[in-house]
Amino acid sequence: MARSRSGTRGRRGPRKPPRRTGGFTPSGAPIGDPSERDALELPATITVKEMADLLDVNPADIIRELIKSGIFATINQLIDRDTASLVAEELGYEVAEPQEATAGSDDEEGGPKGEATKEELWDEEAEDPKDLVHRAPIVTVMGHVDHGKTSLLDAIRSTTVAAGERGGITQHIGASEITTKDGKRLVFLDTPGHEAFTSMRARGARVTDIAVIVVAADDGVMPQTLEAISHAKAAKVPLVIAMNKIDKPDANGDRVMNELAQAGVVVEAYGGDTPLIPVSAKSRVGIPELLEMILLVADVQELKANPKRSAIGTVIEARLDKGRGAVATIIVQTGTLHVGDVVVAGNVVGKIKALETAAGKRISKAGPATAAVILGLTEVPEAGDVLRVVADVMKARAQVEKQKNAAAAAAPGGSGRATLEDLYRQIQAGQAKELRIILKTDVSGSIGAIDHALGQLSADEVKINVLLEAAGDITDNDIMLATASNAIVVGFNTGITDTARRAAEAEGVDVRLYDIIYKLTDDIDMALKGLLEPEIVEVIEGRAEVRQIFKVGKTQVIAGCYVTDGRIVRNSGARVWRGGKIVVTDKLEGLRRFKDDVREVAQNFECGISLAGYNDLVEGDIIECFTSQARSRAGS
Repeated sequence: MARSRSGTRGRRGPRKPPRRTGGFTPSGAPIGDPSERDALELPATITVKEMADLLDVNPADIIRELIKSGIFATINQLIDRDTASLVAEELGYEVAEPQEATAGSDDEEGGPKGEATKEELWDEEAEDPKDLVHRAPIVTVMGHVDHGKTSLLDAIRSTTVAAGERGGITQHIGASEITTKDGKRLVFLDTPGHEAFTSMRARGARVTDIAVIVVAADDGVMPQTLEAISHAKAAKVPLVIAMNKIDKPDANGDRVMNELAQAGVVVEAYGGDTPLIPVSAKSRVGIPELLEMILLVADVQELKANPKRSAIGTVIEARLDKGRGAVATIIVQTGTLHVGDVVVAGNVVGKIKALETAAGKRISKAGPATAAVILGLTEVPEAGDVLRVVADVMKARAQVEKQKNAAAAAAPGGSGRATLEDLYRQIQAGQAKELRIILKTDVSGSIGAIDHALGQLSADEVKINVLLEAAGDITDNDIMLATASNAIVVGFNTGITDTARRAAEAEGVDVRLYDIIYKLTDDIDMALKGLLEPEIVEVIEGRAEVRQIFKVGKTQVIAGCYVTDGRIVRNSGARVWRGGKIVVTDKLEGLRRFKDDVREVAQNFECGISLAGYNDLVEGDIIECFTSQARSRAGS
């Protein structure tokens, strides 16, 4: 959104006369001489074209005034009230102060106070039970990249078509609708695996009713299989295991079920409650049984929605089409979406110009659990954005403005993600039920030892729930899962990738790295018992790559470096990384820019670095700069 430059109001010269006359103010007074018209009432946001129509001037006049303030806007761009006020005053118009809502007045959605609005009807609990009807389940298929997820979806589609059932199949961009031979509908999301699944869930989208985990019978449970299971469990979505490739000579079903049990998924054959269906996407064996099991799991959930209410859905995919503008594939979760409805999708406003299938067939409405392609959004929304119907365009823009303001207001205070420091306060308030942990270790053998140690910890108020445990560095996907499930990430004798570190900082995810098990368990035990004392924590300031080595005297070395990330600070701690491992931890004693001693050097600049006690630096080393800061563990 375009913003005005701060400090400009109150320092302008005499107002210019209006460029044109005619038109009316919102109160109905004609626009003419400034002394004869009422003050303009401007909404929270307005497009350049709408403002030009309101003032009855040429849009170019509005754009010209915006450029004078350093704002380069198009005719359809939204500007806020402050910016619009400055432009109007420049053009000689008086602007009224925004009206504040008073007690007992209509709410901001335009309805009488106390009357249910569309936003208040967001939760299904607010629905009238008499209006709820059964809806089709929405299914996400996940699994390891080469275990046959796509082949299984293709087999499901072709099998149902070959069976000649009513309605056939409607394949949408990002989603597929299938009708079984007895007339029951299922919606399959064609999202690319668990990363997209969790990305949508991290944004607040609750789309999936059932997760089908595909495991190859000849390959067994792989790391990505474990991740998919963890993501589905974190979302509290029922699992159905599709054991694929059972027709291969080296298929081993017992091995798969044993490995699943080790991952915490006990199938029905082993006395658990997770169904496992042997299938072959190639020969289409077991596909009818898989569909039958999905429908059975859906029946247990008693999935219902209200087709009579205004629609609420989720964006599955979106793109910009040169000929048609923003095109989005959505799943309608409740209500019915009609052509002509005004919608908000995330921070994007639009009016539904067309609803259609992937084949281009136009439809006039889309009911619950329906995949539809929509046209009419002003911009391209993001996957996972929640779409809802609102009364009109002005209220839609007001809703977007409110969302942006709320996000901006929340930013300084952090994201509110789980931390060990917050746990004590949550326990005292009676809110904490479990501490969710994502555990990454150097080798798989460490997992068992840490699991055993965590199992010895006990607290009546809160339990430990390990969502994912695996060997390897902490990655973006771990941070994404932590974001979606409000978990902390614990690393033992392992590192964190640069992109994951930046993602954790951006999302406010608490990442803890340990090299001794008892320190790990002590921190968690003290958090569970509310005994955490103020601690000194390490903050990574930046990293620099050694490009050249200069010898000073007989022993001292100065490294010519390039700052690749963050900043380098003199007198801070320094770690030297070589080949992915820490060589030494030292103190950054000298820092120079050319011939000058400096306190710090920012990213993308060159500098000279000398360490206090280490002189064996070589080209290609990474010097990681860190500082120590006091942080309250469980303070008020």
